[in-house]
Amino acid sequence: MSALILIVEDEPQLAEVLEAYARQDGYRTERAADGHGALVAFRAAGPDLILLDVMLPGRSGLEVLKTVRAESATPVILVTARAEESDQIVGLELGADDYVVKPFRPREVMARVRAVLRRAAQAPDMAGRPKRIGPLEVDRLAVTARVAGQALALTPAEFRLLSHLAETPGRAFTREELLSAALPESDALERVVDAHLASVRRKLEAAGAPGLLHTVRGVGYRLGGV
Repeated sequence: MSALILIVEDEPQLAEVLEAYARQDGYRTERAADGHGALVAFRAAGPDLILLDVMLPGRSGLEVLKTVRAESATPVILVTARAEESDQIVGLELGADDYVVKPFRPREVMARVRAVLRRAAQAPDMAGRPKRIGPLEVDRLAVTARVAGQALALTPAEFRLLSHLAETPGRAFTREELLSAALPESDALERVVDAHLASVRRKLEAAGAPGLLHTVRGVGYRLGGV
């Protein structure tokens, strides 16, 4: 069965265009026009991906994203008219997998949809035993990360970043290397890596593993090591 895309957009014409392009590409679709409707549709339909407008009546897209992330790792692409990088970073820190800025070409949005779904479904490209760094265990085959047996609720992008770092504990990776490894089809800025890893760090700390993820000044990030 084809993937189900939930389109959350309060501009009817734009929602219709996105839906038409999604169906043309073979996807099934559901639509919602506000934040409350988005959560109702999300819980009822269980979409494979959400196209989520930020500026919605009532509950904002960012509020919807926070609720979705508290309940699932469903991929989310933010659709925003806000061109400021800070707004995009906030969305990524809340767990969005990618973003597009209005005005956009529908084909561009569909390319992002395909890329994010491909990353979410992609089989691990490096097999082998789970990697253990202190209390953290990263299993690329099972696509799980655990701290002392407690599963971390990571988004696909967050897991890919963490698992890439875990392949070589103690090694410092540049943001460019991490962006290429975790988001190869995205044209997002390297700053996006900071947003995703800030979220990973918070989740590690909340699970009882502070101090595992290090920022290496002038370089990027490393996992473990001194």
